[in-house]
Amino acid sequence: MTTPEAREEAVLEAVRKRREQVNEAIPEELPIQRPERLYEASRYLLDAGGKRLRPTVLLATGEALVDAEPLSEDYRAFPTIDGARAEPRSADSSSDSPRDTIDLMDAAVSVEVIQSFTLIHDDIMDDDDLRRGVPAVHKEYDLETAILAGDTLYSKAFEIMLETGADPSRTVDALGILATTCTKICEGQSLDVTFENRTDVTPEEYLEMVEQKTAVLYAASACLPAILLGADDETIDALYGYGLDIGRAFQIQDDVLDLTVPSEKLGKQRGSDLVENKQTLITVHARDQGVDIEGLVDTTDVEAVTEAEIDDAVAELEAAGSISYANEKARDLVDQGKARLEVLPDNEARDLLCELADYLIERGY
Repeated sequence: MTTPEAREEAVLEAVRKRREQVNEAIPEELPIQRPERLYEASRYLLDAGGKRLRPTVLLATGEALVDAEPLSEDYRAFPTIDGARAEPRSADSSSDSPRDTIDLMDAAVSVEVIQSFTLIHDDIMDDDDLRRGVPAVHKEYDLETAILAGDTLYSKAFEIMLETGADPSRTVDALGILATTCTKICEGQSLDVTFENRTDVTPEEYLEMVEQKTAVLYAASACLPAILLGADDETIDALYGYGLDIGRAFQIQDDVLDLTVPSEKLGKQRGSDLVENKQTLITVHARDQGVDIEGLVDTTDVEAVTEAEIDDAVAELEAAGSISYANEKARDLVDQGKARLEVLPDNEARDLLCELADYLIERGY
């Protein structure tokens, strides 16, 4: 019987192999050009690392859809569902018929570029010092350059998505999903900021906020290959739902990790959500249990908050059952998301998507 550790190692290896290809593609799709400082700032976080989880979801979903053995197809010339089922096209085939292959890697890079754009602007809004273990873009460069870098990434994501070579109608639908995703991310970020000044946020409101701020990009990553490759509406909708479910679970796990993982491993200050008075499922639940959330740490001097204070706060949240509550909710969402994958062929790539979902709530950082 496979152990949890072995399963996690297998998932990390699958992510690593796809990450390597995504990392090779990023400089091709987003080269350093004039003005060099702008593009260096735009590439800064992308070059600093990242797990590339969203591109991995996208690429693995594509493999599941066309029933391909994982990593067996060239992502730059990836078979569409039409192409995978059709006989080789003759030279006199109509150019109006769906294309046999597309550049699925362009779609993968596009969603990672969107992710980097959101991180740059998040760090500006929160005035965070670190991201991925390096200075935030606005700290490494300056505020003006960071804002422009985020804006550049936002627009470049659409340019890159236009290069997949997919059927024009499918490309339009994919661009529509990308645009709606960016709008929802901004709406979710706005709700997150608003929640900082409220003490009556409900679990339902929190889940709505993280759905928009975080989960929609996972939803886009899961459904975009279905759109570009020619899947039916039922499949597209199910994959979008899978992404929403695992994306919400991912954010809940992030909230837990913010409290429990050392700063040097997180790449940012441990307990920053508490210090910045951010609402999480943990704090929303704890407040309902009578915990004085505002009194857990002194937020008047962020830099003066000690590890011991964070330890005491975590102990109180654990005593209230709030961290367990968050873990259980994340597990329920992942199980719900995995059930949606029944629309896919039963293959190794679908198994990987299930394992990825589990990894999102079992990871240590």
